[in-house]
Amino acid sequence: MEVTRSLCTVGGIFGHVSENASTDPAHAVVDLDDPGTDPFEAAAQAARTIAARSGVDRHDIALVLGSGWGPAADVLGETVAEIDAGEVPGFSRSGVPGHSGTLRSIRYSDHAGITRHALVLGARTHFYEGRGVRRVAHGVRTAAAAGAQTVVLTNGCGGLRPEWVPGTPVLLSDHINLTAASPLEGATFVDLTDLYSPRLREIAREVDPSLAEGVYCQFRGPHYETPAEVQMARRIGGDLVGMSTALEAIAARHAGLEILGISLVTNLAAGISAQPLSHAEVIEAGQAAAPRISELLAQIVRRAVP
Repeated sequence: MEVTRSLCTVGGIFGHVSENASTDPAHAVVDLDDPGTDPFEAAAQAARTIAARSGVDRHDIALVLGSGWGPAADVLGETVAEIDAGEVPGFSRSGVPGHSGTLRSIRYSDHAGITRHALVLGARTHFYEGRGVRRVAHGVRTAAAAGAQTVVLTNGCGGLRPEWVPGTPVLLSDHINLTAASPLEGATFVDLTDLYSPRLREIAREVDPSLAEGVYCQFRGPHYETPAEVQMARRIGGDLVGMSTALEAIAARHAGLEILGISLVTNLAAGISAQPLSHAEVIEAGQAAAPRISELLAQIVRRAVP
């Protein structure tokens, strides 16, 4: 099945909206598992719900906050609305500790003093949850439907370089998709050159010149990688390993978003460190790094929207 996308200008939301769609967006039924569902129409329905619940017609930027990055939303600005993910069509609460399970509208002032709105997606769906790649891509597609031109994708990950100790933020320069899946359907050919925006990476380095860059490898998960898999990732050019981000970035590029990716090294990957891996370690490292990375992300976001 080939999925196509059409544009409309109503409320700044893109997508082909069915004539049979509910007039109350909060009660729109979205079944992303149905092959007949247009995922862009589903994103448009979700965006209408967010606009109705938040009172914000258009969001300028979206943030997908992974493990360790959640407190950044509090630093950025004033929360206009916080919506339970289960109340937005196509979304569900994350089953992963460290993710908020809500969508937030944040009002903030950018570096030029212009009032902006950020859509914070704290209800990321991971591919390993078994809900399908459409669910994984739904957040960034909804962000684009809500008017965002820019998306910041964050994650907690394993580091392959010993000098990147837990708590180190790393800009993504590229990724390697090892999930054997794509969020694109049919004959949808999308150029991924400079997928992670050079402009946004330069802004991030202006905020913090010490930021390193690396290539992120997305594995399917949910198990951690074996030492042999980590060495494979290293030999094919990887610097970081994790279970998110790459599929979202592909979908975001297709949706027309400019993308910044930032990883937080929460542990050294298997075989790099002699210590056993655990999700508790990921959460602990994220909590320890939260003050620094929250302020870092807030400063980047204030400069990100052209």
